[in-house]
Order: sequence, then C-alpha cells, then structure tokens
Amino acid sequence: MPKRTRAGALTALLAACLATGSAVTATASPATGATPADAPATAAKVSAAPKFLSASQLPPHSSSSWRAGKVTDGVPEEYQYCLGDALLAYDARHRVFRTDLETSARQLNIVVGSAAKAKALAARLNKDYRTCAARIDADPDLKAQYRDYGSLPVEEGARVHGLHVRTSWGAMDVQLLSVGRDGRTVTVVDWAQMGDFKSAPVKAFRKTTTTAVNKLH
Repeated sequence: MPKRTRAGALTALLAACLATGSAVTATASPATGATPADAPATAAKVSAAPKFLSASQLPPHSSSSWRAGKVTDGVPEEYQYCLGDALLAYDARHRVFRTDLETSARQLNIVVGSAAKAKALAARLNKDYRTCAARIDADPDLKAQYRDYGSLPVEEGARVHGLHVRTSWGAMDVQLLSVGRDGRTVTVVDWAQMGDFKSAPVKAFRKTTTTAVNKLH
C-alpha cells in the first residue's frame, strides 16, 4: 500500500493499513414491523437507548469547532484492528465527530444481555487495546507505544488508554481511547490526531469519558 495512504491520522493507519483480517460486519437490529399493540414496548425500547456525547462535550480544539455526525448502526472502521474481534458478536451504534483539521473522535455504544456480560466485554476491550501496540509493531514500517492513563470512578467504572504510532518515514499519530460501563451498557470513546503524547489532551479526555458514561442512561 502506498506510504501516502498510511501517513494520515492514527485511525486511518489502523483501519486502512493494518486491518488485514479483522473486519467487523455492521449488525443492525432487524426491523420489527411493530403493530399498534407493540407500539408501547417499542417506544420504551427507544427511550431506554443509551445517549451519545454532543460535539460540545469533546476536548476543546484550539482552532476548530467539533461537528457531530448522525448516530449510525455498526462499529466504526477505525476500531476494527484493535477491538474488532471482541465486538463481532454484538449489535452496536456509533457517532463520528470531526473538526476542520486532522482531529477526529468517535463514540460506540453496545447494550448486552446482562451487567455480568457487559463487565466481561469491557474487560476484553481494555485487554485488547492494551495489547494492540504489540500487534502494530509486527508491521516493520510502524512503531507503537502504549500508555495507561488509569481508571475513572464513574458508574461501574471506566479506563483511559493512549496509543502513539510512528511510521518509518516520519509520520506520527496519537490516539486516546476509553472504555466505560453503566449497567448493561458499554461505551468506547476515542480521540485522535497527528502528533505524539505531548499533544494529547488527557485531562480533557478524561472529563469527556466521565461525561459519556454518566450520559448513557
């Protein structure tokens, strides 16, 4: 693959260059064809759906406003390399956020059958992300470094991670990613741009993660 393709943001590096066998199929829930008798149950299900961050709740950008995309079924392509295997069995919804420059963000929400299953999924996602740097290093043109930014005391807990990737031709990108849980709902939030750990707004991202988990229900 041409080097120019892999010289973008970290999310593009992971999605476009490294996802060789981890593609996630977007699994939208089938249409229910609800009858009038089903309408109250359907309305209750919709109202109970976990809420997403708004653009104003992301870490402030120094020179550009955030724009929020529509909530969409499926898993963001950018999560497929590091987290895809853990997410294959679940229906999920996500929202993408963008700025006018190279900074982007995403939020993924998954509701599972029980709090115990949600706890297990969150633990798996945290583990897979911690070990992703080693998998990235298998590519001779890439060098990855991982940082653990600790846990947050919000609802059933959240953990914040960081990942820095440098290419053999000098491009480098940084990503902050968090996994949080509220009951049966797991949320994954990330922020990414060109740069290194010094340019990552860790304090603001921790605040964003706390807001995201508190806002779910």
